[in-house]
Amino acid sequence: MRWKQFRRRVSVTLPRVIVRTHLPWPLRWAAAALVLGFSGAIALWAFELGKDLAGLDRAAKEELFRLRQEVGQLRDENARLASVGHTAESLLRTEKATQEHLAQSLRQLEAENQSLKADLGFFERLLPATSEGLMIRGLKAESTSPGQWRFQMLVMQSGKSPAEFSGRYEVWPSGQLGGKAWSAAAPVVKEIQLRQYARAEGLLDVPPDAVIKSIQVRVLDARGALRATHTARL
Repeated sequence: MRWKQFRRRVSVTLPRVIVRTHLPWPLRWAAAALVLGFSGAIALWAFELGKDLAGLDRAAKEELFRLRQEVGQLRDENARLASVGHTAESLLRTEKATQEHLAQSLRQLEAENQSLKADLGFFERLLPATSEGLMIRGLKAESTSPGQWRFQMLVMQSGKSPAEFSGRYEVWPSGQLGGKAWSAAAPVVKEIQLRQYARAEGLLDVPPDAVIKSIQVRVLDARGALRATHTARL
């Protein structure tokens, strides 16, 4: 009886002890991660729900879609403008080259026109005031190599509005060969056609030892009639 009372008194005076189950630390970390993940998921869900309720997410998506469309349009417009720019640059270079070519051709034509005007004025001054018909002017010849001579001349037709002439001319060289008189067995024959004037030139093949003293040119019409003749002394 006394032992029971003593034990009760001792048990009352002793501190209380709480018995807890001991968990390994990996399980503790796993449990903590699970709790944190669950809390994060709840927070994200609450955030997304708040955006949906406020209409912010929908407005942001619409704005993003609109901006993407505008970026696509701007890219297409930029590509189109770049293509137009390249085409315009190519056309500009082509037009510039064409203008330079035309300007060069125009300068050349103007120079030729001035030369023709000068030649025409010079030839007109050479013509007698009362001359009519075909004439041979400026006949000359020079040796270019042994056995070959080059001749040049101008065939003119006087009058304000002369008819077009079509025929041929013959060139006869003559001189000395071996101390004796010599003339070509056959002339150089070429076609000629003109209205007011025409330049004529060509080569004469003669014996290398021949000494050319004169050259005679005769102009004949299509029927073979003699229309003009001229002899140049060399």
